[in-house]
Amino acid sequence: MTPEIVTPLAAPDRAGIERAYELIRPSIRRTPVAEVDAADFGLDGAHLVLKLELLQHTGSFKARGALANLSMREIPDAGVAAASGGNHGAAVAFAAMKRRVPARIFVPSVASPSKMDRIRGYGADLVVTGERYADSLAACQQWASQSGALEVHAYDQIETLLGAGTTGLEFEEQYPNLDSLLVAVGGGGLIGGVAAWYAGRVRVIGVEPEEAPTLTRALEAGHPVDAPAGGIAADSLAPRRVGELMFPIAQSFVDHVVLVPDEAIQAAQERLWDGLRVVAEPGGAAAFAALLSGRYRPEAGERVGVLVCGGNTTAVDFASAVSSGSKR
Repeated sequence: MTPEIVTPLAAPDRAGIERAYELIRPSIRRTPVAEVDAADFGLDGAHLVLKLELLQHTGSFKARGALANLSMREIPDAGVAAASGGNHGAAVAFAAMKRRVPARIFVPSVASPSKMDRIRGYGADLVVTGERYADSLAACQQWASQSGALEVHAYDQIETLLGAGTTGLEFEEQYPNLDSLLVAVGGGGLIGGVAAWYAGRVRVIGVEPEEAPTLTRALEAGHPVDAPAGGIAADSLAPRRVGELMFPIAQSFVDHVVLVPDEAIQAAQERLWDGLRVVAEPGGAAAFAALLSGRYRPEAGERVGVLVCGGNTTAVDFASAVSSGSKR
C-alpha cells in the first residue's frame, strides 16, 4: 500500500483523527469494551467501562500511531527507525512488516523480553542500547540522520497523536455516554490523542506512576521538563519527559493527573486477572490502579471509562505451567 501523504497539521484535532482512522481502519482491530460491575472490585456507585486495547495488534494501542505514521508520511528506501521502551517498537516493526519496508528498532536494557521477542518476530532489526528510553532515542536519531531512515517518534509526532486519538474515537462510538476517562501517561501520546478527540466533552484524567511523574512535573512547571523515570512500568511509562506536541492539549483538555504507587499498579494487574482474566502489563493496568487505590474517587453514578492500553507481559507463562503440570 502506498502511503497517502497528508499535509501535516499544527496540532491533532477531530478531523485529523477521523482521517487517520479512515486510513488505518483496515489494518487495526476494533478492540472491545467491557462493562463491569464496580462492586466486583470493591468499588461502590460507579459504572465502569473498560476499553481492552491490549487486544490490539502487537498487544497495545501503539499499533494505531505506528500505522498512522506509515500511512500518512513518505517512507524512504532506507525504511523506518524508532526508539521505544518496547511497545512502540513492536508497533513500528508490525507496521513496517505490513507495509513491507525495513525497520530498525532501538530499545533500552529495561525493555521486557516479551517486547523484544515481538519486535524480532515482526522481522525488524533490534538494537538494545542504554539504560532508559532517552538513551535509545539518541541512538535512533543518530541512525536516522546517518541512514536517511524515517524516524517514527513514540509520542512527539503529529501522526502518532492522530493514531492514538483513534482510540478515543472508537471508544466514543462504542460507549458514547462517559463522564470521565482514566488514561495512563508516559510520554503523553495516548492521552494527548484521546484528549484531542474528546476536546473537553469528557473529563480526561491522567494516571502516572509515582516513580515517573512526567506530566505532573510538566504541568507544575508550565512546560515539559525532565522528571524521574523509574518504577514497575519503566519500560512503557517512564520516558523522562512528556512531548512538546501533547503538552498544550493536556493544558486545555486534561482535567487533572493522579499518581499511583507501584504496589497499586501490581495490585491492579492481579485484580484484572482475578476478576476478568485480563492480563495487563504494568503500564496497561495503571489507569485501573487509580480506581482501586482510591487515588481517583468517582462520584455516585459516574460513568467511568478505563483504557487498559497494553498487555505485553510475561506474568502468565503457559510453558512453565505445562512443565509444572507434567511433573505432578
